[in-house]
Amino acid sequence: MKEPAPRASSEEDINTRIARRVRELRAARAETLDSLAARSGVSKSMISLIERGETSPTAAVLDRLAAGLGVAMATLFGPDSSAPQHPLSHRADQPIWKDPESGYLRRNLSPPHWPTPIQLAEVHFPARSRVTYESGRRQAALEQQVWMLQGQIDIILGDQHFALKAGDCLAMRLDRPLVFSNTSAQAARYLVAVCDPSQFHLHR
Repeated sequence: MKEPAPRASSEEDINTRIARRVRELRAARAETLDSLAARSGVSKSMISLIERGETSPTAAVLDRLAAGLGVAMATLFGPDSSAPQHPLSHRADQPIWKDPESGYLRRNLSPPHWPTPIQLAEVHFPARSRVTYESGRRQAALEQQVWMLQGQIDIILGDQHFALKAGDCLAMRLDRPLVFSNTSAQAARYLVAVCDPSQFHLHR
C-alpha cells in the first residue's frame, strides 16, 4: 500500500520560519543584503522579500541562498537559535515545505540545532517534475546520499547520470550542478542524508 503524500506546513508558518532563519543567519555572519546577494547569486530584492516573509521562494533560490550563507538548505527551515536542543524530533513537529515550482514536499527529520553534521530529510517528489540546483556555488562542498524508498528518479550531477529505483542509494559530493527529475507517471519518495560540518561547529 502506497503511503499518502504528506501535507505541507501552512504557507504562512513556513515562510515566517524561513524569513526568521535567513535574517538570523545573515546577521550572525555580518552579511549585508548586498554582500549576501553577491555571494549567493540571489538578488537583493528577492532576499529582502524572503526576509519579510512576503514570497514563497523556490528550491533553487533557497539552495543558492543556503550556499551563500554556508549552510545546508535544511537549516533554513529550522527554528531560531534560541530554541532548546533535544535529541528527539517527533513526527508531528517536523516542518514540511513545498516547493512552489515543482510541487515537491520536503520534511525535515533531524532534531533542530542538535550538534551533529548529519541532517536527514524525507522528500515526496511528484510525477513529471524537475528541480535544478547550482551546487557548484558552495565554498565547501557538502556530502549527500539519496536512498530511494518508492518509485524512481533520475539524478544528473555535472556530466554524470544516475537512474535510481526503490532500494537504490546514491552518494554524491555537491560540488557541481545537480538535477533531480521524475519522468514517470508515479510520485517518488526518498530519504536525503546531508553531511554539513558547519552545523557541528556552530552548536558544539
